[in-house]
Amino acid sequence: MTRTACAVQSVPAYQATQICVEFGVNAGDPFGVFDDLVMDDIYELSQARAPQRLGLMARPDGSFQVHRDTALGQPGATLHLDCAVTLMPDQGDSLEALVLVEVDGEGMIAEVYLVPQAPLAAQCGYRLVSARRDSARQVMAQMACVSFTRGTHITLGTGAQVQIEDLNPGDRVLTRNNGVQEVRWIGQTTTRAVGDMAPILIRAGALNNAHDLLVSPEHRLMVYQRSDEIGVGSAEVLVRARDLVNGDTVLVQDGGFVDYFQILFDRHYIIYAEGIAAESLLLDPMTQPAIPPELRPHLAQGQIHGARSDHGVEVSRTLIDRPDLVDLLRRASLR
Repeated sequence: MTRTACAVQSVPAYQATQICVEFGVNAGDPFGVFDDLVMDDIYELSQARAPQRLGLMARPDGSFQVHRDTALGQPGATLHLDCAVTLMPDQGDSLEALVLVEVDGEGMIAEVYLVPQAPLAAQCGYRLVSARRDSARQVMAQMACVSFTRGTHITLGTGAQVQIEDLNPGDRVLTRNNGVQEVRWIGQTTTRAVGDMAPILIRAGALNNAHDLLVSPEHRLMVYQRSDEIGVGSAEVLVRARDLVNGDTVLVQDGGFVDYFQILFDRHYIIYAEGIAAESLLLDPMTQPAIPPELRPHLAQGQIHGARSDHGVEVSRTLIDRPDLVDLLRRASLR
């Protein structure tokens, strides 16, 4: 992790005033902070609405601020990660969410946000079944980690293709610019494949990949442009999987559960998954809590883990809003 680097993440959030207790001890009150929550209170979203984008910036000391690229909150304001909660809807599986608190210059609460792993349904009762502070950082880290799904083939230094769930620390993996590197850690999480946690399916051939690739939405793929088809002035570009979704060759695979695997090296590298150049886990202030405690001392001793900018220019759908973006990138990599 670089000594001065900040991690930036966008999360879908609701203002707490949009979600109030319909039945329970706190009837009529909006979603509150940990000390005000009462188990078994039933919350409802007042009217059908999609969550808005809350830009988060995690500083090296672990504190949070509202990032300048945000649809909610006051850019630069301090954010506190208050707690993680579990909500049980009238029908269906439980839903994990985070409670974030924005404070003003005097340290007073300016806004409370609920960040669920999937959008809430209007006029649906959500029973509060748990609230905890000790695991909130880990929940946020897991939401921020880039991950491959079970069955994804990773290219080893020998050229062999191994499913990610069969990799172990010490295995030697081929990287794009740094030769063969040893795996430091493989993590695994299982979550509902809904909302912001639903994986993105990149169909075979979409980016000249021989097989389907299924990754987490925030996962950056690296494309080498032989011709600058998208006009960013760089041959090497990084693009998030979610920004490639076109409803045809790149899709959101929503529903059920998904096994996510994180692969960590001593540095942030570009590796090969189903033949596509894709990033490994970037260790930063947002993702570090997902790492086992016994690994953290080694990885925090001034070690420079790298940055995404080491591997190309990062582009997003907001910069290049083209319905044919996937086709352009596929052609650019061939010409």
